[in-house]
Amino acid sequence: MSSIYLDNAATTQVRDEVIDTMASVLKSNYGNASSTHGFGRSSKSIIESCRKRIASHFNVLASEIVFTSGGTEADNLVLQSAVKDLKVTHIVTSKIEHHAVLHTVEQLALDYKIKVSYVTVLADGTIDYLHLETLLDSTEKTLVSLMHINNEIGTILDIQKVADLCKSNNALFHSDSVQSVGHYHLDLQTIPIDFLAASAHKFHGPKGIGFVFIRKNSGLKPLIYGGMQERGVRAGTESIHDIVGLDASLALSYQNLEVERTQVKALKTYFVEKLKTTIDGVKFNGCCSDNNKSTYTLVNVCLPVSEVNAPMFLFQLDLKGIACSKGSACQSGSDKGSHVLSQILSEADLKKPSIRFSFSIYNTKEEIDTVVETLKTLINPAIS
Repeated sequence: MSSIYLDNAATTQVRDEVIDTMASVLKSNYGNASSTHGFGRSSKSIIESCRKRIASHFNVLASEIVFTSGGTEADNLVLQSAVKDLKVTHIVTSKIEHHAVLHTVEQLALDYKIKVSYVTVLADGTIDYLHLETLLDSTEKTLVSLMHINNEIGTILDIQKVADLCKSNNALFHSDSVQSVGHYHLDLQTIPIDFLAASAHKFHGPKGIGFVFIRKNSGLKPLIYGGMQERGVRAGTESIHDIVGLDASLALSYQNLEVERTQVKALKTYFVEKLKTTIDGVKFNGCCSDNNKSTYTLVNVCLPVSEVNAPMFLFQLDLKGIACSKGSACQSGSDKGSHVLSQILSEADLKKPSIRFSFSIYNTKEEIDTVVETLKTLINPAIS
């Protein structure tokens, strides 16, 4: 049985060119970048060259890019230091953020008694910008944390609008941009954002490496102590091959962006149209079927399956060799269900299986056809 991977929002296949580049560095550049001898200086030079190239994609200074283990660490670094060191007393976020943000904010509220406000999420998964503006009308030192692209339903935040609102209200702005970096251009001189998180494995790079953009002179302090690596902001011996992999995968993503975006967008559009014409009663959660309001890389689909048959639906897809992700309360292995879908779906739809299908350049129309036919076969006996 052939396998079909449609879970690219969770992680992506590493490009062959990236693997080759990383392997070369692993073999030849093994010096510790903190060492002063030639081997160390060579490694340091590689890291700083990567940092400069990464910074150039976002029109920022190389010193504003700090390497981390990924998006979760980047989010934690910003949020925790903002409260502890920048004396933020009010965080504005939404209830559809990634748990790297939500759980951190909840813990900060417990530990530091800060005020947390949740901006209203509309039925299509977008935020209420008027409500956000109201929440920013405050004398408290405020940080806004809103993700650029939602990882479950793909909704795109108007990041420029939010950044401008924050700036005009003297609030700091942090965005978990893990789902957008490598897929969308972001000029951070035009967008007055203060902090941004990214992770390489979302754009065909290695796992365990990412970065955080920290606006110059922000005053942020380390989350991890123990050394002066990353200009004292993030201690720990740098993983040179992973940084090289991050740099290479990001460069290739932006170099090929227009061609690859057209390819992936066509797959998503084809999938949406096939579902509409093949499966009666299919629904698209939020605005994920609209490429103007959601990312071209994913759809989240509510399927017309009875409550009795819903819990095993994702497992049945897995048995058919189709890899995707759950997104509702009635999925195998889930007790609480999706915190994102719980904000936008009715009680009736929450009892049905909602599945996230996410695409990449390694997917084909033939795979889409197979998935739709498989869904049709599974749904027919599952309706009753």
